[in-house]
Amino acid sequence: MTTARTGADLRHIDLWLFDLDNTLYPIEAEFMSLIEGRMTEFVSREAGLSRADAYALQKRYLNEHGTTLAGLIANHGVNPEAFLDEVHDVSMASLHPDPVLRAAIKALPGRRLVFTNGDKNHAERVLRKLELDDLFEATFHIALADYIPKPHPRTFELMMQAHDVDPKVTAFFEDSARNLAPAHDLGMTTVLVGPHALASDHPFVHHKTADLADFLSTALVQETAR
Repeated sequence: MTTARTGADLRHIDLWLFDLDNTLYPIEAEFMSLIEGRMTEFVSREAGLSRADAYALQKRYLNEHGTTLAGLIANHGVNPEAFLDEVHDVSMASLHPDPVLRAAIKALPGRRLVFTNGDKNHAERVLRKLELDDLFEATFHIALADYIPKPHPRTFELMMQAHDVDPKVTAFFEDSARNLAPAHDLGMTTVLVGPHALASDHPFVHHKTADLADFLSTALVQETAR
């Protein structure tokens, strides 16, 4: 296992798979906090609960189903598109392009994909704001997985089928450790991203970094990248 400062050996990688939220931008932006607040409002209204009870139910569904939405679909018959449109309708003022991260991603050899539990419109909106939208071949979003979220193995299967992904030459970058477990089992190289990543001791995490741009910039990659 390596950290961002030692330089990971990723010379076998030619497909770079990135989660979106809290991965391609820092959690400190608190953008997801705005979305989570909208989720609480939705759950409160849908279930007829106080805000505190709605928040508790929201987190229970997240833990049990992979996303709050999956729990709402299973238990309340919620329309997923209506939910996603509402909760993603938040200000993007806290998101800012990172030229260092952009350069690091652009320099990677091979293919680049986004793999998100968010929807298509959300992914496109965020990637445009971050000025990263032109760097990725495609985005595999939640509707393409029939609203079954990571870490469900079926969602990984659908993503791999859709984009002809060979897990043995794929590196997957995620801020959620549990979403890396199925990737590891499939044979992907896993990278945990975020401020708490370095404290992780999960055996299915190959690499971890608090700074994605630095990790990518210092990694050993195929010679064609340089």
